[in-house]
Amino acid sequence: MSELEQVITWLRTYEGHDILKDWHVDYTDQVPSCGAVFPQGLQEIERRTYITGAVCVTNQSNFGLYFTFAKSAGDDEGAKINADWVNDFQHWVQEQSAHGLAPNFGDAEEPVIARAQNGVLYEAEAEGTATYMVVLSLRYTKTYESEDFA
Repeated sequence: MSELEQVITWLRTYEGHDILKDWHVDYTDQVPSCGAVFPQGLQEIERRTYITGAVCVTNQSNFGLYFTFAKSAGDDEGAKINADWVNDFQHWVQEQSAHGLAPNFGDAEEPVIARAQNGVLYEAEAEGTATYMVVLSLRYTKTYESEDFA
């Protein structure tokens, strides 16, 4: 299973996921109750080389998550429900990370740090939708043994 598929499968385990009808990759539309994942690439954070020749890297995979919900102009109650959902989702990611349940693309014995941060209203449409954005990052360690280079 690809990293992207692992992330989407994991996101679907969020208890509040039932509000979302579908997940898109690299696009979002203005249909309420849809989520979208925008992969933002891999960032190498740190690299260590051991005397054995093994190379250990700390990587971070980043994803932009977009959630489109119904929200009419001037609907403060709907806005509060949406904002609470986004905030609860970010807490869920933190809890999953603390319990070692976030996807790990690296060494199985090394913990992964998952962060969902900067949840914000990204766009509000007059047609009655609002799109919220959250930045998801997964930081993990991966070791390449010297025999991997042969």
